[in-house]
Amino acid sequence: MSSRSRITILLAALALRLGAQVPTPSAELRQYLKVEAPVVALVHVRVVDGTGAPAREDQTLILRNGRIEALGASTTLVAPKEALVLDLAGHTVLPGLVGMHNHLFYTHSIHSDEKGGALAPGRLFAEIAYSAPRLYLACGVTTIRTTGSLEPYTDLNVKRQIDAGLMPGPKMDVTGPYLEGLEPMTPQMYALRGPEDARRFVDFWADAGVTSFKAYMNIRRPDLGAAIQAAHARGLKVTGHLGSITWPEAVALGIDNFEHGPVYTDTEFTPGKKPDQGPSVAASWGSWLKVDVAGPEVQGLIRELVAKKVAVTSTLPVFELGVPGRPPLQARMLAAMSAESKASYLAARAKVPTAPNGRAEQLLRKEMAFERAFVQAGGQLLAGPDPTGMGGVLPGFGDHRELELLVEAGFTPLEAIRIYTANGAAFLGRLDRIGTLEPGKQADLVVVKGDPTRKIEDIENVVTVFKDGLGYDPAKLLDSVRGHVGIR
Repeated sequence: MSSRSRITILLAALALRLGAQVPTPSAELRQYLKVEAPVVALVHVRVVDGTGAPAREDQTLILRNGRIEALGASTTLVAPKEALVLDLAGHTVLPGLVGMHNHLFYTHSIHSDEKGGALAPGRLFAEIAYSAPRLYLACGVTTIRTTGSLEPYTDLNVKRQIDAGLMPGPKMDVTGPYLEGLEPMTPQMYALRGPEDARRFVDFWADAGVTSFKAYMNIRRPDLGAAIQAAHARGLKVTGHLGSITWPEAVALGIDNFEHGPVYTDTEFTPGKKPDQGPSVAASWGSWLKVDVAGPEVQGLIRELVAKKVAVTSTLPVFELGVPGRPPLQARMLAAMSAESKASYLAARAKVPTAPNGRAEQLLRKEMAFERAFVQAGGQLLAGPDPTGMGGVLPGFGDHRELELLVEAGFTPLEAIRIYTANGAAFLGRLDRIGTLEPGKQADLVVVKGDPTRKIEDIENVVTVFKDGLGYDPAKLLDSVRGHVGIR
Protein backbone atom coordinates (compact mmCIF):
# COMPACT_ATOMS: atom_id res chain seq x y z
CA MET A 1 0.00 0.00 0.00
CA SER A 2 1.38 3.40 -0.99
CA SER A 3 1.92 6.17 1.57
CA ARG A 4 -0.74 8.26 -0.19
CA SER A 5 -3.30 5.46 0.15
CA ARG A 6 -2.52 5.09 3.84
CA ILE A 7 -3.00 8.84 4.37
CA THR A 8 -6.34 8.71 2.51
CA ILE A 9 -7.56 5.85 4.71
CA LEU A 10 -6.44 7.64 7.87
CA LEU A 11 -8.22 10.83 6.83
CA ALA A 12 -11.40 8.90 6.04
CA ALA A 13 -11.24 7.15 9.42
CA LEU A 14 -10.72 10.48 11.17
CA ALA A 15 -13.72 11.97 9.36
CA LEU A 16 -15.87 9.02 10.40
CA ARG A 17 -14.79 9.38 14.04
CA LEU A 18 -15.50 13.10 13.97
CA GLY A 19 -18.86 12.52 12.34
CA ALA A 20 -19.75 9.97 15.02
CA GLN A 21 -19.42 12.70 17.64
CA VAL A 22 -22.78 14.14 16.52
CA PRO A 23 -25.21 13.23 19.33
CA THR A 24 -28.25 11.07 18.70
CA PRO A 25 -31.25 13.40 18.19
CA SER A 26 -33.68 13.52 21.08
CA ALA A 27 -37.42 13.07 20.58
CA GLU A 28 -37.76 16.87 20.87
CA LEU A 29 -35.23 17.40 18.10
CA ARG A 30 -36.44 14.60 15.86
CA GLN A 31 -39.88 16.16 15.38
CA TYR A 32 -38.23 18.96 13.38
CA LEU A 33 -36.17 16.68 11.11
CA LYS A 34 -37.05 15.88 7.52
CA VAL A 35 -33.76 14.17 6.56
CA GLU A 36 -32.08 11.71 8.93
CA ALA A 37 -29.82 9.23 7.23
CA PRO A 38 -26.14 8.33 7.63
CA VAL A 39 -25.50 8.95 3.92
CA VAL A 40 -27.31 11.60 1.89
CA ALA A 41 -26.75 12.58 -1.74
CA LEU A 42 -27.97 15.96 -2.99
CA VAL A 43 -28.08 15.60 -6.78
CA HIS A 44 -28.60 18.01 -9.69
CA VAL A 45 -28.20 20.99 -7.36
CA ARG A 46 -26.56 24.36 -7.94
CA VAL A 47 -23.60 24.83 -5.55
CA VAL A 48 -22.45 28.15 -4.11
CA ASP A 49 -19.42 27.13 -2.06
CA GLY A 50 -18.95 30.31 0.00
CA THR A 51 -15.52 31.19 -1.35
CA GLY A 52 -16.87 33.81 -3.74
CA ALA A 53 -16.30 31.53 -6.73
CA PRO A 54 -19.04 31.35 -9.39
CA ALA A 55 -21.91 28.97 -8.79
CA ARG A 56 -21.53 25.46 -10.24
CA GLU A 57 -24.54 23.97 -11.96
CA ASP A 58 -25.80 20.37 -11.81
CA GLN A 59 -23.64 19.20 -8.93
CA THR A 60 -23.80 16.26 -6.51
CA LEU A 61 -22.96 16.69 -2.84
CA ILE A 62 -22.53 13.57 -0.71
CA LEU A 63 -22.91 13.81 3.07
CA ARG A 64 -21.76 10.96 5.29
CA ASN A 65 -22.01 10.81 9.08
CA GLY A 66 -22.35 14.57 9.48
CA ARG A 67 -19.58 15.55 7.08
CA ILE A 68 -19.21 16.44 3.42
CA GLU A 69 -17.66 13.39 1.78
CA ALA A 70 -17.58 14.44 -1.86
CA LEU A 71 -18.62 17.22 -4.21
CA GLY A 72 -18.59 17.14 -7.98
CA ALA A 73 -20.53 17.23 -11.23
CA SER A 74 -23.62 15.03 -11.26
CA THR A 75 -22.47 13.63 -14.60
CA THR A 76 -19.38 12.08 -12.99
CA LEU A 77 -20.00 11.73 -9.22
CA VAL A 78 -22.25 8.75 -8.57
CA ALA A 79 -24.34 8.61 -5.41
CA PRO A 80 -23.49 5.63 -3.17
CA LYS A 81 -26.02 2.79 -3.25
CA GLU A 82 -26.75 3.25 0.45
CA ALA A 83 -27.44 6.98 0.13
CA LEU A 84 -30.76 8.72 0.55
CA VAL A 85 -30.95 10.59 -2.76
CA LEU A 86 -32.58 14.03 -2.95
CA ASP A 87 -33.11 15.42 -6.45
CA LEU A 88 -32.69 19.18 -6.09
CA ALA A 89 -32.95 20.46 -9.64
CA GLY A 90 -33.94 24.12 -9.50
CA HIS A 91 -32.44 24.54 -6.04
CA THR A 92 -29.21 26.02 -4.67
CA VAL A 93 -27.09 24.75 -1.80
CA LEU A 94 -24.75 27.07 0.08
CA PRO A 95 -22.88 26.94 3.40
CA GLY A 96 -24.87 27.47 6.56
CA LEU A 97 -24.87 31.16 7.43
CA VAL A 98 -22.52 32.33 10.18
CA GLY A 99 -24.31 35.16 11.96
CA MET A 100 -21.89 37.44 13.77
CA HIS A 101 -24.36 39.72 15.61
CA ASN A 102 -27.22 37.45 16.68
CA HIS A 103 -28.83 37.95 20.08
CA LEU A 104 -31.13 35.67 22.06
CA PHE A 105 -33.20 38.53 23.45
CA TYR A 106 -35.91 40.87 22.19
CA THR A 107 -35.62 44.56 22.95
CA HIS A 108 -38.87 46.33 22.24
CA SER A 109 -41.87 46.58 24.55
CA ILE A 110 -45.12 48.52 24.39
CA HIS A 111 -44.78 49.42 28.08
CA SER A 112 -43.66 53.06 28.41
CA ASP A 113 -44.76 56.32 29.97
CA GLU A 114 -46.93 58.91 28.23
CA LYS A 115 -43.84 60.41 26.55
CA GLY A 116 -42.57 57.09 25.30
CA GLY A 117 -39.85 56.77 27.94
CA ALA A 118 -39.00 53.61 29.85
CA LEU A 119 -40.71 52.99 33.15
CA ALA A 120 -38.61 52.32 36.27
CA PRO A 121 -36.31 50.47 36.70
CA GLY A 122 -35.52 51.17 33.04
CA ARG A 123 -35.65 49.29 29.75
CA LEU A 124 -35.97 45.55 30.35
CA PHE A 125 -35.39 43.11 27.52
CA ALA A 126 -37.02 39.71 27.15
CA GLU A 127 -34.87 36.63 26.68
CA ILE A 128 -36.30 34.56 23.81
CA ALA A 129 -34.22 31.44 24.28
CA TYR A 130 -37.02 29.25 22.92
CA SER A 131 -37.97 31.10 19.74
CA ALA A 132 -34.66 32.67 18.64
CA PRO A 133 -32.65 29.43 18.16
CA ARG A 134 -35.48 27.90 16.13
CA LEU A 135 -35.81 30.99 13.96
CA TYR A 136 -32.09 31.12 13.26
CA LEU A 137 -31.95 27.46 12.28
CA ALA A 138 -35.13 27.65 10.18
CA CYS A 139 -33.54 30.44 8.14
CA GLY A 140 -30.29 28.57 7.49
CA VAL A 141 -28.17 30.21 10.18
CA THR A 142 -26.19 27.25 11.50
CA THR A 143 -23.66 29.18 13.60
CA ILE A 144 -24.13 32.38 15.61
CA ARG A 145 -22.13 34.68 17.84
CA THR A 146 -24.49 36.08 20.48
CA THR A 147 -22.53 39.37 20.54
CA GLY A 148 -23.64 40.51 23.98
CA SER A 149 -25.57 38.57 26.58
CA LEU A 150 -28.21 39.73 29.07
CA GLU A 151 -28.84 36.25 30.48
CA PRO A 152 -25.44 34.56 30.13
CA TYR A 153 -26.39 31.46 32.11
CA THR A 154 -29.42 30.99 29.86
CA ASP A 155 -27.27 31.39 26.75
CA LEU A 156 -24.68 28.91 28.03
CA ASN A 157 -27.34 26.35 28.92
CA VAL A 158 -29.07 26.79 25.57
CA LYS A 159 -25.74 26.11 23.87
CA ARG A 160 -25.24 23.00 26.01
CA GLN A 161 -28.70 21.67 25.16
CA ILE A 162 -28.24 22.33 21.44
CA ASP A 163 -24.82 20.67 21.43
CA ALA A 164 -26.28 17.66 23.25
CA GLY A 165 -29.03 17.24 20.66
CA LEU A 166 -31.78 18.14 23.15
CA MET A 167 -33.21 21.13 21.27
CA PRO A 168 -32.95 22.63 17.78
CA GLY A 169 -30.72 25.61 17.18
CA PRO A 170 -27.45 26.80 15.68
CA LYS A 171 -23.96 26.24 16.97
CA MET A 172 -23.19 29.08 19.34
CA ASP A 173 -20.23 31.29 20.17
CA VAL A 174 -21.56 32.63 23.48
CA THR A 175 -20.47 36.21 24.08
CA GLY A 176 -20.20 37.21 27.73
CA PRO A 177 -22.25 39.88 29.48
CA TYR A 178 -21.64 43.37 28.15
CA LEU A 179 -18.43 45.11 29.20
CA GLU A 180 -20.13 48.36 30.16
CA GLY A 181 -19.26 51.46 32.13
CA LEU A 182 -21.34 53.43 34.59
CA GLU A 183 -24.99 54.17 33.85
CA PRO A 184 -25.73 51.19 31.60
CA MET A 185 -28.71 51.48 29.29
CA THR A 186 -30.56 48.66 31.09
CA PRO A 187 -30.39 47.40 34.67
CA GLN A 188 -29.71 43.97 33.17
CA MET A 189 -26.10 45.07 32.48
CA TYR A 190 -23.23 45.17 34.96
CA ALA A 191 -21.27 48.42 35.41
CA LEU A 192 -17.50 47.92 35.55
CA ARG A 193 -15.78 49.65 38.48
CA GLY A 194 -12.22 49.83 37.15
CA PRO A 195 -9.47 47.87 35.36
CA GLU A 196 -9.08 45.21 38.04
CA ASP A 197 -12.83 44.69 38.06
CA ALA A 198 -12.75 44.32 34.27
CA ARG A 199 -10.03 41.66 34.49
CA ARG A 200 -11.94 39.73 37.14
CA PHE A 201 -15.11 39.99 35.06
CA VAL A 202 -13.45 38.55 31.96
CA ASP A 203 -11.76 35.75 33.88
CA PHE A 204 -14.97 34.77 35.67
CA TRP A 205 -17.03 34.51 32.51
CA ALA A 206 -14.26 32.83 30.53
CA ASP A 207 -14.14 30.19 33.26
CA ALA A 208 -17.93 29.89 32.98
CA GLY A 209 -17.64 29.02 29.28
CA VAL A 210 -18.17 32.17 27.21
CA THR A 211 -15.95 32.36 24.15
CA SER A 212 -15.96 36.08 23.27
CA PHE A 213 -16.68 39.49 24.76
CA LYS A 214 -18.31 42.74 23.70
CA ALA A 215 -17.55 46.23 25.02
CA TYR A 216 -20.41 48.68 25.17
CA MET A 217 -21.19 52.36 24.81
CA ASN A 218 -20.10 53.80 28.19
CA ILE A 219 -16.97 51.79 28.93
CA ARG A 220 -13.79 53.75 29.79
CA ARG A 221 -10.39 53.28 28.18
CA PRO A 222 -8.56 51.77 31.20
CA ASP A 223 -11.35 49.24 31.69
CA LEU A 224 -11.46 48.30 28.01
CA GLY A 225 -7.69 47.92 27.87
CA ALA A 226 -7.69 45.63 30.89
CA ALA A 227 -10.57 43.56 29.50
CA ILE A 228 -8.83 43.14 26.13
CA GLN A 229 -5.60 42.02 27.82
CA ALA A 230 -7.45 39.50 29.98
CA ALA A 231 -9.41 38.14 27.01
CA HIS A 232 -6.34 37.85 24.79
CA ALA A 233 -4.53 35.98 27.56
CA ARG A 234 -7.30 33.38 27.23
CA GLY A 235 -7.11 33.32 23.43
CA LEU A 236 -10.50 35.08 23.21
CA LYS A 237 -11.54 38.10 21.13
CA VAL A 238 -13.25 41.36 22.02
CA THR A 239 -15.60 43.32 19.83
CA GLY A 240 -17.24 46.64 20.59
CA HIS A 241 -20.28 48.84 20.12
CA LEU A 242 -18.60 51.96 21.41
CA GLY A 243 -19.33 55.63 21.93
CA SER A 244 -17.35 56.82 24.94
CA ILE A 245 -14.21 55.48 23.23
CA THR A 246 -13.40 56.32 19.61
CA TRP A 247 -12.44 53.69 17.10
CA PRO A 248 -8.80 54.82 16.86
CA GLU A 249 -8.52 54.73 20.67
CA ALA A 250 -9.93 51.18 20.77
CA VAL A 251 -7.62 50.05 17.95
CA ALA A 252 -4.66 51.31 19.98
CA LEU A 253 -5.90 49.21 22.91
CA GLY A 254 -5.94 46.06 20.75
CA ILE A 255 -9.63 45.50 20.03
CA ASP A 256 -10.38 42.75 17.48
CA ASN A 257 -13.67 43.82 15.94
CA PHE A 258 -16.18 46.68 15.76
CA GLU A 259 -19.95 46.31 15.53
CA HIS A 260 -22.36 48.21 13.29
CA GLY A 261 -19.80 50.20 11.33
CA PRO A 262 -18.33 53.61 12.17
CA VAL A 263 -21.19 55.78 10.91
CA TYR A 264 -23.24 54.67 13.90
CA THR A 265 -20.60 54.08 16.59
CA ASP A 266 -17.31 55.91 15.91
CA THR A 267 -17.34 59.24 17.74
CA GLU A 268 -13.91 60.51 16.66
CA PHE A 269 -15.31 63.27 14.43
CA THR A 270 -17.87 64.56 16.93
CA PRO A 271 -17.20 68.22 17.84
CA GLY A 272 -16.36 68.67 21.52
CA LYS A 273 -15.93 64.94 22.18
CA LYS A 274 -14.61 64.45 25.74
CA PRO A 275 -12.39 61.54 26.78
CA ASP A 276 -14.30 58.49 28.04
CA GLN A 277 -17.65 60.18 27.53
CA GLY A 278 -20.11 59.33 24.81
CA PRO A 279 -21.63 62.28 22.95
CA SER A 280 -25.28 62.30 21.99
CA VAL A 281 -26.30 59.97 19.20
CA ALA A 282 -27.52 62.94 17.17
CA ALA A 283 -24.15 64.69 17.42
CA SER A 284 -22.16 61.55 16.63
CA TRP A 285 -24.24 60.50 13.63
CA GLY A 286 -24.37 64.06 12.37
CA SER A 287 -20.58 64.26 12.37
CA TRP A 288 -20.40 61.30 10.00
CA LEU A 289 -22.77 62.92 7.55
CA LYS A 290 -20.17 65.66 7.13
CA VAL A 291 -17.21 63.44 6.27
CA ASP A 292 -16.48 61.87 2.91
CA VAL A 293 -15.79 58.13 2.79
CA ALA A 294 -13.30 58.79 -0.01
CA GLY A 295 -11.65 61.58 2.00
CA PRO A 296 -8.36 61.38 3.91
CA GLU A 297 -9.89 61.00 7.40
CA VAL A 298 -12.00 57.94 6.61
CA GLN A 299 -9.42 56.42 4.30
CA GLY A 300 -6.86 56.78 7.08
CA LEU A 301 -9.19 54.96 9.46
CA ILE A 302 -9.69 52.17 6.93
CA ARG A 303 -5.94 51.77 6.43
CA GLU A 304 -5.45 51.50 10.20
CA LEU A 305 -8.19 48.88 10.54
CA VAL A 306 -6.76 46.80 7.70
CA ALA A 307 -3.19 47.10 8.99
CA LYS A 308 -4.20 46.00 12.50
CA LYS A 309 -6.52 43.27 11.15
CA VAL A 310 -9.55 44.67 12.94
CA ALA A 311 -12.80 43.29 11.55
CA VAL A 312 -16.05 45.24 11.15
CA THR A 313 -19.51 43.70 11.52
CA SER A 314 -22.22 44.99 9.19
CA THR A 315 -25.67 45.18 10.84
CA LEU A 316 -27.65 47.12 8.25
CA PRO A 317 -31.15 45.77 9.09
CA VAL A 318 -31.34 47.41 12.51
CA PHE A 319 -30.56 50.83 11.02
CA GLU A 320 -32.88 50.34 8.05
CA LEU A 321 -35.74 50.51 10.59
CA GLY A 322 -35.36 54.28 10.71
CA VAL A 323 -35.94 54.69 6.97
CA PRO A 324 -39.58 55.37 5.97
CA GLY A 325 -41.41 52.36 4.59
CA ARG A 326 -38.58 49.96 5.31
CA PRO A 327 -38.16 47.06 5.60
CA PRO A 328 -41.01 45.49 3.63
CA LEU A 329 -43.59 44.05 6.02
CA GLN A 330 -43.59 40.26 5.79
CA ALA A 331 -46.37 37.94 6.88
CA ARG A 332 -43.85 35.39 8.19
CA MET A 333 -42.34 37.96 10.55
CA LEU A 334 -45.67 39.20 11.88
CA ALA A 335 -46.85 35.62 12.37
CA ALA A 336 -43.86 34.83 14.58
CA MET A 337 -44.45 37.82 16.88
CA SER A 338 -46.54 37.78 20.02
CA ALA A 339 -49.61 40.03 19.86
CA GLU A 340 -47.97 42.62 22.09
CA SER A 341 -44.68 42.59 20.18
CA LYS A 342 -46.47 42.99 16.86
CA ALA A 343 -48.57 45.89 18.15
CA SER A 344 -45.49 47.52 19.66
CA TYR A 345 -43.47 47.26 16.45
CA LEU A 346 -46.26 48.47 14.18
CA ALA A 347 -46.88 51.45 16.48
CA ALA A 348 -43.17 52.35 16.44
CA ARG A 349 -42.96 51.88 12.67
CA ALA A 350 -45.87 54.27 12.17
CA LYS A 351 -43.94 57.00 13.99
CA VAL A 352 -40.95 56.90 11.61
CA PRO A 353 -40.71 60.28 9.80
CA THR A 354 -41.87 60.01 6.21
CA ALA A 355 -39.52 62.57 4.63
CA PRO A 356 -37.85 61.09 1.51
CA ASN A 357 -34.04 60.97 1.52
CA GLY A 358 -34.05 61.96 5.18
CA ARG A 359 -31.29 61.70 7.74
CA ALA A 360 -31.82 57.98 8.44
CA GLU A 361 -31.54 57.09 4.76
CA GLN A 362 -28.44 59.26 4.31
CA LEU A 363 -26.78 57.52 7.26
CA LEU A 364 -27.64 54.08 5.88
CA ARG A 365 -26.17 55.00 2.47
CA LYS A 366 -23.05 56.38 4.11
CA GLU A 367 -22.55 53.17 6.09
CA MET A 368 -23.03 51.09 2.95
CA ALA A 369 -20.38 53.19 1.20
CA PHE A 370 -17.97 52.69 4.09
CA GLU A 371 -18.44 48.92 4.04
CA ARG A 372 -17.74 48.75 0.31
CA ALA A 373 -14.61 50.88 0.71
CA PHE A 374 -13.45 48.80 3.68
CA VAL A 375 -13.72 45.54 1.75
CA GLN A 376 -12.09 47.03 -1.35
CA ALA A 377 -9.12 47.99 0.84
CA GLY A 378 -8.76 44.41 2.09
CA GLY A 379 -10.78 44.67 5.30
CA GLN A 380 -12.56 41.71 6.88
CA LEU A 381 -16.29 42.43 6.86
CA LEU A 382 -18.58 40.22 8.93
CA ALA A 383 -22.37 40.31 9.05
CA GLY A 384 -25.37 39.87 11.32
CA PRO A 385 -28.83 41.38 11.73
CA ASP A 386 -28.64 42.74 15.32
CA PRO A 387 -32.26 41.81 16.13
CA THR A 388 -32.88 44.81 18.41
CA GLY A 389 -34.07 48.37 17.80
CA MET A 390 -37.84 48.93 17.58
CA GLY A 391 -38.47 45.20 17.23
CA GLY A 392 -38.72 44.88 13.46
CA VAL A 393 -35.57 42.78 13.00
CA LEU A 394 -36.20 39.18 14.00
CA PRO A 395 -33.70 36.34 14.36
CA GLY A 396 -33.16 34.53 11.07
CA PHE A 397 -35.42 36.76 9.01
CA GLY A 398 -33.04 39.61 9.82
CA ASP A 399 -30.11 37.52 8.57
CA HIS A 400 -31.84 37.18 5.21
CA ARG A 401 -32.44 40.91 5.16
CA GLU A 402 -28.78 41.65 5.91
CA LEU A 403 -27.76 39.63 2.85
CA GLU A 404 -30.25 41.56 0.72
CA LEU A 405 -28.98 44.89 2.05
CA LEU A 406 -25.35 43.94 1.39
CA VAL A 407 -26.34 43.43 -2.24
CA GLU A 408 -28.20 46.74 -2.21
CA ALA A 409 -24.98 48.27 -0.85
CA GLY A 410 -23.13 47.20 -3.99
CA PHE A 411 -21.72 43.77 -3.20
CA THR A 412 -22.48 40.96 -5.63
CA PRO A 413 -24.62 38.13 -4.23
CA LEU A 414 -21.55 35.88 -4.26
CA GLU A 415 -19.58 38.46 -2.26
CA ALA A 416 -22.44 38.89 0.20
CA ILE A 417 -22.68 35.13 0.74
CA ARG A 418 -18.93 34.89 1.30
CA ILE A 419 -19.13 37.66 3.90
CA TYR A 420 -21.91 35.76 5.67
CA THR A 421 -20.22 32.35 5.55
CA ALA A 422 -16.47 32.10 5.04
CA ASN A 423 -15.63 35.47 6.64
CA GLY A 424 -17.55 34.72 9.81
CA ALA A 425 -16.09 31.22 10.06
CA ALA A 426 -12.56 32.60 9.58
CA PHE A 427 -12.98 35.21 12.32
CA LEU A 428 -14.21 32.54 14.73
CA GLY A 429 -11.23 30.33 13.87
CA ARG A 430 -13.49 27.63 12.40
CA LEU A 431 -12.89 27.92 8.67
CA ASP A 432 -11.32 24.45 8.73
CA ARG A 433 -14.73 23.08 9.79
CA ILE A 434 -17.48 25.37 8.47
CA GLY A 435 -18.01 28.39 6.21
CA THR A 436 -17.39 26.80 2.80
CA LEU A 437 -18.54 23.64 1.04
CA GLU A 438 -15.70 21.20 0.53
CA PRO A 439 -14.97 17.56 1.38
CA GLY A 440 -14.01 16.94 4.99
CA LYS A 441 -15.96 19.86 6.45
CA GLN A 442 -19.00 19.59 8.68
CA ALA A 443 -22.23 19.19 6.76
CA ASP A 444 -23.66 22.59 7.72
CA LEU A 445 -25.49 23.86 4.66
CA VAL A 446 -28.76 25.35 3.50
CA VAL A 447 -30.88 24.39 0.49
CA VAL A 448 -33.01 27.15 -1.06
CA LYS A 449 -35.40 27.07 -4.00
CA GLY A 450 -34.19 29.32 -6.79
CA ASP A 451 -30.86 31.02 -7.43
CA PRO A 452 -29.74 33.66 -4.89
CA THR A 453 -26.71 34.47 -7.07
CA ARG A 454 -29.13 36.03 -9.58
CA LYS A 455 -31.86 37.11 -7.18
CA ILE A 456 -30.63 37.46 -3.62
CA GLU A 457 -34.21 37.44 -2.29
CA ASP A 458 -34.31 33.71 -3.14
CA ILE A 459 -32.29 33.27 0.07
CA GLU A 460 -35.65 33.47 1.85
CA ASN A 461 -36.93 30.30 0.10
CA VAL A 462 -35.34 27.89 2.56
CA VAL A 463 -36.31 24.27 1.86
CA THR A 464 -33.98 22.26 4.13
CA VAL A 465 -31.26 23.22 6.60
CA PHE A 466 -28.52 20.69 7.30
CA LYS A 467 -26.51 20.92 10.50
CA ASP A 468 -23.98 18.15 11.06
CA GLY A 469 -25.72 16.20 8.31
CA LEU A 470 -29.20 16.28 9.86
CA GLY A 471 -31.78 17.96 7.65
CA TYR A 472 -34.23 20.26 9.46
CA ASP A 473 -37.68 21.25 8.23
CA PRO A 474 -37.92 25.07 8.26
CA ALA A 475 -41.73 25.03 8.06
CA LYS A 476 -42.03 22.96 11.23
CA LEU A 477 -39.51 25.14 13.05
CA LEU A 478 -41.34 28.32 12.07
CA ASP A 479 -44.70 26.86 13.04
CA SER A 480 -43.33 26.00 16.49
CA VAL A 481 -42.56 29.65 17.28
CA ARG A 482 -45.71 31.21 15.85
CA GLY A 483 -46.81 33.97 18.25
CA HIS A 484 -43.85 33.47 20.60
CA VAL A 485 -41.29 36.16 19.69
CA GLY A 486 -41.17 38.72 22.47
CA ILE A 487 -42.46 36.22 25.05
CA ARG A 488 -40.05 33.27 25.12
